[in-house]
Amino acid sequence: MSELIKNDTRIDGRKLNELREMEAKVGIIKRATGSAYFRLGNTSAIAAVYGPRELHPKHLNDPIKAFVKCRYNMAPFSTKERIRPGPKRRSIEISKVIKEALSSVIFLEEFPKSGIEVYIEILEADASTRCVGLNAASLALADAGIPMRDLIASCAAGKVEGKLILDVAGKEDTEGEVDLPIAYIPHENKIYLLQMDGIITEEELKKAIDMAIEGSKKIYEKQVEALKEKYGSFEKVEKKEVEA
Repeated sequence: MSELIKNDTRIDGRKLNELREMEAKVGIIKRATGSAYFRLGNTSAIAAVYGPRELHPKHLNDPIKAFVKCRYNMAPFSTKERIRPGPKRRSIEISKVIKEALSSVIFLEEFPKSGIEVYIEILEADASTRCVGLNAASLALADAGIPMRDLIASCAAGKVEGKLILDVAGKEDTEGEVDLPIAYIPHENKIYLLQMDGIITEEELKKAIDMAIEGSKKIYEKQVEALKEKYGSFEKVEKKEVEA
């Protein structure tokens, strides 16, 4: 096993509490109601949202709220070794937890008897794929104009060689001791998704969660920035109309 941390510096040169480089864009798929791209280091994802629209199959219709469909998938070329296409237990599990997180913040009661479809495709995988996919999906929903309590920002903390780290990546994921992804809403100061793989003490758990929250807040800022880049000009137009 290679040394992943030396003098509190990680194998990729980051500090223990440092995020990878971020990139976020919205409105990248013209035919979708809303879409987005999000990247953390060498992990990137696109998300497309369709709806609200008529729901199929009909038996999924709910007379009081919308039904959310979510599909998370890793592209065959997203890893060094080609991934066989088709659903797998891991992708089904991640689709489920992302759907639950998104459903918690969407005002579903605004769209009874309708469906909202969310598709997430991981383009490049270097750990933290569910976090990056969720960040892209949250932006895509906002781009689609679907009312939500707030954006969801997701980040993972972890434990490597006995030390807590932020934004698990690369060998830190495969050789580390703990991976702890969360989904967080800054406006409500609430966690809507928390999973953990590995063994950690209670004290370390609290510190890891705090670390992941701080990382999520920085990701949230990047998400807001991406939306402002596309829609900021519209805000200026509206202000001018009011003044006139």
